[in-house]
Amino acid sequence: MIFASDLDQTLIYSQPEDRAAELGSRIVIAELIDGKVRSYMSADAFQLLKELMAQLTFIPVTTRTLHQYFRIHLVSQILKPAYAVTSNGGNIVIDGQPDLEWQSHILNLVKQSSSHVGEVRRLMDQVLHPEWVISSSYCDELFFSHIVQRDKIPHQEVSQMIDELRRMGWNTSIQGRKIYVVPAAVNKRDAVAHLKTMLGDDKIIASGDSLLDQILLDFADYAIAPRHGELFRQEQLQQTGEYKFTEASGIFATDEILAYVQTLPNENHHSFRIKESS
Repeated sequence: MIFASDLDQTLIYSQPEDRAAELGSRIVIAELIDGKVRSYMSADAFQLLKELMAQLTFIPVTTRTLHQYFRIHLVSQILKPAYAVTSNGGNIVIDGQPDLEWQSHILNLVKQSSSHVGEVRRLMDQVLHPEWVISSSYCDELFFSHIVQRDKIPHQEVSQMIDELRRMGWNTSIQGRKIYVVPAAVNKRDAVAHLKTMLGDDKIIASGDSLLDQILLDFADYAIAPRHGELFRQEQLQQTGEYKFTEASGIFATDEILAYVQTLPNENHHSFRIKESS
């Protein structure tokens, strides 16, 4: 069985210094940047994930770039999973090295199915203004990441831009202070499906909090999402009952996610997906 999980806001979390001090030994450092702590993980969840990795294949699945993934030392260097998916599915890491065949495959798909990056830049330049956009990056030669002042976003203009980008073969996700613009061919589902075929596993458990995770959760046999983020907000608006959500929100939602995963390997699995609302 495969456990394919998003990282940021699903397994790892940033925390204000005072909150981190208050939590103390209940959390462990997941990532450092220039000696400063960038993210944490629940200590209980970390121990449980280590135990689960002896029973199943854990695959981190993140929108982070290759460099940003390797920066998460708790995962990439201590847990050290054999496989990881980065760049929102644009890259697969096998034993610490990017899969160059997958890279080439994805780049060819993007050329065939999405408008050229130059056209996308021109469209975004008409909407993304310095008044509310703090910085913009073109990540791993695959997708855009914009850090914004969320309270200043011109929602009507951005909504129209999102619709036009979709017609051009690019998807958009707004996550906190970030706006991601990603070619449709670059997605978490296809990368995990490729690894599933390669490994010969027949069941997938998935977790994630954002709309970029939705395609993976819909593909999985079992799925669970934390009670925060884009997927939870979407559920509050639409009341679909499609996903199981944790009772907790924030960093300790991870404990519930992994406790749920722990119950599954010993079950008599069926061919249908289980995604009940909690």
